[in-house]
Amino acid sequence: MTTTKSNPLRGAPGTAFARLRGVPDPSAIPDRDPSRRRLRLRNRSRLTPWLYSGAALLLLITFTYIPVANMIGYSFTNWDGLSRDREFVGLDNYIKVFTDPRYWQVFLVSLYYFVASFVQIAIALYFATILSFNVRFKNFFKGVLFFPYLLNGVAVGFVFLYLFQPGGTLDTVLGILGVQDPPHWLGDPNIANYSLASTSVWRFTGLTFVLFLGAIQSIPGELYEAAEIDGANRWQQFRFIIAPGIKRIISLSFILAISGSLSVFEIPFVMTNGANGTSTFVIKTIQTAFNFQRVGLASAMAVVLLAIVLIVTWIQRRIVPDEDVNLS
Repeated sequence: MTTTKSNPLRGAPGTAFARLRGVPDPSAIPDRDPSRRRLRLRNRSRLTPWLYSGAALLLLITFTYIPVANMIGYSFTNWDGLSRDREFVGLDNYIKVFTDPRYWQVFLVSLYYFVASFVQIAIALYFATILSFNVRFKNFFKGVLFFPYLLNGVAVGFVFLYLFQPGGTLDTVLGILGVQDPPHWLGDPNIANYSLASTSVWRFTGLTFVLFLGAIQSIPGELYEAAEIDGANRWQQFRFIIAPGIKRIISLSFILAISGSLSVFEIPFVMTNGANGTSTFVIKTIQTAFNFQRVGLASAMAVVLLAIVLIVTWIQRRIVPDEDVNLS
């Protein structure tokens, strides 16, 4: 009769005795089940984007979406910005914005900057196209065109304030050319907005120029070589190669032009402080909030401005949608 001795280490491979006998730890054994391994990799790949973007999303929600939500809430109250008391007034602030001419008429001032932005886009596109070809001193001209954008907006305002003031630099130059009675560039309500819009064009043409130049230089050079072999001139190269290749940047420039013309602030605030019919919607909003302590009404104006920019952008995207451009 034979007897079988029970092994005390059997069934406990994770113990120290099992390791002494050479039995591997199950946790150290690689998972050889393909389905479990794929599931683990899939879960890990789902979490990775959230881990990378979590900090950015937190900052975006904290400093953008929560303040916007607070602003929308203030727009339905009569809060003065200082006291803790705020009364719910419903849509009264929005009705006042759309019915009081003092508030909605300032949108007409934005038309000057909106038209000027098209001039700005045309100038920037022209120079970007010219300087994308082999031109002497093109790096120097690139720096000259981009330099105004590097200046602070307040500094630009003061420079052009001295330029346009009576007896200033512009009047002196015109006097040398024989113009004895120049207009009041900033004092005449019929001319002041043209002067301010031209200042805005001078400052922001460099930014639009860089956007166009980068887009043009991203077009493969083989296309230009093939076009030259086929006998295409510069205008035909621009029409059939450059314009389709930078279509998205042109669309982006129009969106920036619309939003920028509606939110002009620095230049008219520094040069005229909104006087002589040069007050923009943003200047009016700030004066309403801080000079007259009507934060609720100013919040409603800001919400209206935000809604207009979003609507105009949506319309522009519907009219000129993004399309895949394939030049190869």
